[in-house]
Amino acid sequence: MVLTRNKPLLAALLLGFVIMSYLATGTQSIGVCYGRHGNNLPSPSQVINLYKSNGIKSMRIYDPYPETLQALRGSDIQLILDVPNNDLQSLASNAAAATIWVQNNVVNYVSDVNFRYIAVGNEVLPTVDSTSRYAQYVLPAMKNVQSAITTANLKGQIKVSTATYPAVLGTSYPPSNGSFDNHVSSFINPIINFLAENDSPLLANIYPYFSYTGNRKDIQLPYALFTAPGVVVQDGNFQYRNLFDASLDALYAALEKAGGANLRVVVSETGWPSEGDPAATMDNARTYNRNIINHVKGGSTPRRPGQAIETYLFAMFDENQKSGLETEKHFGLFTPS
Repeated sequence: MVLTRNKPLLAALLLGFVIMSYLATGTQSIGVCYGRHGNNLPSPSQVINLYKSNGIKSMRIYDPYPETLQALRGSDIQLILDVPNNDLQSLASNAAAATIWVQNNVVNYVSDVNFRYIAVGNEVLPTVDSTSRYAQYVLPAMKNVQSAITTANLKGQIKVSTATYPAVLGTSYPPSNGSFDNHVSSFINPIINFLAENDSPLLANIYPYFSYTGNRKDIQLPYALFTAPGVVVQDGNFQYRNLFDASLDALYAALEKAGGANLRVVVSETGWPSEGDPAATMDNARTYNRNIINHVKGGSTPRRPGQAIETYLFAMFDENQKSGLETEKHFGLFTPS
């Protein structure tokens, strides 16, 4: 499989210049997600070589695909490994199933694969029709996976969490008013307690693109792209020049109100599509990705000054078999063929 650069500016500029120049600073707060919903993608071994050749030191994958885990051996790439939503019920209902899952997908590789987080479920909320059936299983699955990790003497080395997204909030503007939706409190509050007890971060997928396209009347494109010329939102003593920081700080404010003031948030996905909507252009995708990298490189949010923002770009490749809106297929930094 050969990678052709059908999007030469996006592929060459983002990865060839921006990420490489970023990594030259020695900071390792940025990774890239690797999804496999495509019929034209490179093999896992080719993908791992692409990460290494571009100096990308962190990766998120969405299932424990054996070929990918095997290709990661010896690479020292830090990994977020997901427990897919479809597996939550079995791992929640049966501690032995969780032990087997951890043995097969973590312990069997841990000697030479650098696991960082286990994401137990992705964007599961009891208030969303497409994921509500999984909600009751998230925390029990997290507990069973954590127990298996502890039994394997990997506690502290590998953190267990789950990935949420801004729909968990009932209020997000201004950021200091951030609070969880009342209808999800019974779901999210015990998860927050679990994370605090185990010194694990909360994972969150944050997309200014979706916030912008969902409210073009009130949100200006430059605010979403990090190109606003000045302060856009004055929130008490906090000043916001970009929507990413505002979104992340709204989540931090909600965590503070829910007893999770000391939790850290890892941005487990962020990105901008290059096709499928008037705002989804190659130029905008390039601008967003360049600016988020530069922001994470040396920045922090107003509410968490001095705290690095560990962030994962979505995604390494366009995925031509993703469902949903056309834009979902066009988040890739590379276009395979």
